[in-house]
Amino acid sequence: MEEKMKLIKGKFLRPVTRTGFLAAVLIIGLLSAPYASAKDEKILENEFQLEAMTVTAQKQEENVQEVPVSMTVLSASDIEDKNIDGLWDLMDHVPGLMNFDTGMSDMFSQPSMRGISAPSNTFNSSVGLYIDGVPILASPGFTASLLDIERVEVLRGPQGTLYGKNSEAGVINIITRQPDNDMCGKVQISAGEDNKRLMTGSISGPIAKDKFFFSLVGQFDEKDGFLENKNLGGQDDDRKRYYGRTQLRWTPSEKLDISFIASRLAADEGLSAQTPNAAMMAMYGLSPLPEKTTYSDLRPYNDTYNDIQSLKITYDISDSMSLTSITARKVTDWKSAGDYDFTESHIYHIYTDSQYSNLSQEIRFNWKSDRIKSIVGLYADEHMNDYLQGTIMTDDSRLPTTKRELGGDSYAVFGQIDYSLTQAIHFITGLRYEMQNMDYDDDLLNIDDEESWSKVTPKLSLQYRFSPHHNVYVTVAEGYRTGGFNNTAVDLDYRTFDPETLWNYEVGIKASFLDNRMIVNASIYYMDISDMQVEEYVTPVTTYVTNAAKATSKGGEIEVLARLAKGLDLTAGFAYINTTFDSFKDANGDYSGNKNPFAPKYTFNIGAIYRHSSGAYISSDLLGYGDTYMDKGNKNKRDAYMIVNAKIGYEMEKFDVYLYAENLFDKE
Repeated sequence: MEEKMKLIKGKFLRPVTRTGFLAAVLIIGLLSAPYASAKDEKILENEFQLEAMTVTAQKQEENVQEVPVSMTVLSASDIEDKNIDGLWDLMDHVPGLMNFDTGMSDMFSQPSMRGISAPSNTFNSSVGLYIDGVPILASPGFTASLLDIERVEVLRGPQGTLYGKNSEAGVINIITRQPDNDMCGKVQISAGEDNKRLMTGSISGPIAKDKFFFSLVGQFDEKDGFLENKNLGGQDDDRKRYYGRTQLRWTPSEKLDISFIASRLAADEGLSAQTPNAAMMAMYGLSPLPEKTTYSDLRPYNDTYNDIQSLKITYDISDSMSLTSITARKVTDWKSAGDYDFTESHIYHIYTDSQYSNLSQEIRFNWKSDRIKSIVGLYADEHMNDYLQGTIMTDDSRLPTTKRELGGDSYAVFGQIDYSLTQAIHFITGLRYEMQNMDYDDDLLNIDDEESWSKVTPKLSLQYRFSPHHNVYVTVAEGYRTGGFNNTAVDLDYRTFDPETLWNYEVGIKASFLDNRMIVNASIYYMDISDMQVEEYVTPVTTYVTNAAKATSKGGEIEVLARLAKGLDLTAGFAYINTTFDSFKDANGDYSGNKNPFAPKYTFNIGAIYRHSSGAYISSDLLGYGDTYMDKGNKNKRDAYMIVNAKIGYEMEKFDVYLYAENLFDKE
């Protein structure tokens, strides 16, 4: 097996290889039951039935099988079983979802769902990420630790009514575990190839029984790189990550629940793990470099800090009414320097020093009766992006070449109602109005501009529950991704680009069989995308983001969960994706009929887990993606591939040990 390792999977995917990885894991559960091994959660209640899952996808507690949304839900034990340590791993197990690398940092992710993604230079996202209700709606800081969580909910299709802008393709909800009266702790130690080292610890419990609780979690993760610097020695892409989170929870009464959460994720990733191709080297009049090699005279750094604080207050006015407030602050700092001529000559050294911040507030009111479930809310945010980039001179002084600020605010009012026409027929409708204001300043180009957009996003669903275990739904919903500015545009006609909108038409079914030993969920959809944000060559050499395209995305997803026997579970998921340009042409060609970039033809995941009463454990996952074009001209393609992950171990009440392999057969 090739000596590489996947600390951050996308870095080694880029975009055509998946490398093998072997590691050993030791998990020690300390103190009390909540941190006992994952097998307890799986087998505790009923050895032959799949457990019912409660979700908050629609901002209220519901059984996942009764929510008329195509969605994947992974519990804490699922995350542990599948060895998922971040969003990159998570997406392998969600039909229709993938991540692609922007080439800057793994803290700047660009998800693609149902074939829809945002151009990387817009710094927007087509998928909303929410961590305990904290919105992350742009690519900077689009990352999360999956440490000490309760569950992850991934919603497919536009969620504009309840979540608003930049959720046109879907939403990822991460819900961390709340501390309570149980004092518990956990330690995990992993080691593997390329000096992979991961240490995780967590502890939580009561400070004052029934009233005041705390939790602390931390993680250190590092590995050696493989991009060898022949000039300075060592590797230019070594990785280190530090993560910490604390939560204080106060429940002064049965009706009031207050939680404060603060977290920091720090990453030092070095240089992007890429070797320049022959064409890039020819630009400098230099010979091509050997693969995985540089001769840089500058030791690169790529440091990112993601800080999040949130205050959530929930007050139960009565058994049928509640009020929730979520106040949040998120700041991402990014500092980097790199030698992008990759040689010992001082030709092209650049640096960045940027900060992306967002302050948000949401207040919502929930009310329910025998036949009605409703929610109304207000949302507001304020954001500021400061971006500084420049050239590192030969005397190590720094000359700014880009200095800009992009700020603004948004306001929204939203509501949704679920009305039971009969015991079997449910009618769900919702509406959101959102106003977005932006202002743009560029000191070096002497630009001072502003723009605003407003949008109404409706939703309409009809659900028929023809038995307690089977229901079908039909949904029509609109979603959108916010507009923005072209940072380098001098021509006023291309200074801004407008929001992208889509209409989604979807039919789905959710069903359980064999006394809830098997669950089958499926959906098919058709998306009509207008004012599509694309990178248009307005001249043969000048490109801007514009709304020059129209497109269609159609496909479907199916997921199966089954308990085949005592201790033996099977999971399977498949998505078919067909996203094509209906009309799109620019100065360099006509792309009508071409596939949208970063839209795999299909994705699939098949997994099996067996737990024996003796403590023996074995699991395996087969993961795959179809052909994926990397450009609008469909000239560069990542071929279809599939990989196998495997894990064996022994589980005891408070002590587990595993050996696992990712990409077992070293598939490239």
